[in-house]
Amino acid sequence: MIARTHRFHGYSSLRFVYRYGQTVRGPLLSLRYVLNDRRQTWRLAVVVSRKVSKSAVVRNRIRRRIYEIVRLQSPKIVKPYDFVFIIFSSQLNDLEPEKLTDMIIELLQKAGVIETSEHAIVKNKED
Repeated sequence: MIARTHRFHGYSSLRFVYRYGQTVRGPLLSLRYVLNDRRQTWRLAVVVSRKVSKSAVVRNRIRRRIYEIVRLQSPKIVKPYDFVFIIFSSQLNDLEPEKLTDMIIELLQKAGVIETSEHAIVKNKED
């Protein structure tokens, strides 16, 4: 789980991201983000609707997996961004951890939120 300082509090915070944020899309999820100069650190929310899965257990598992991946990438986030991951598919529940990590890092890099890392360079050398 991410620290309390990195969580959203209240609906109006999400409204700010939805109104002023930019979107980067992937096949199974999208990332909406905005630079928030009023904060000193980044914040994250993961939105998994009931259309994805009727089971709260599945929705929460998807949410926790994404929180953990972003938490591990947090040293690379240098500016106070607000992120909202929006999930489209329940396939994320069964997706291998490496593939999910690659998807999330790719979206964060497309958004320009994290520094480019050796992860992408190593991936290109392997191909």
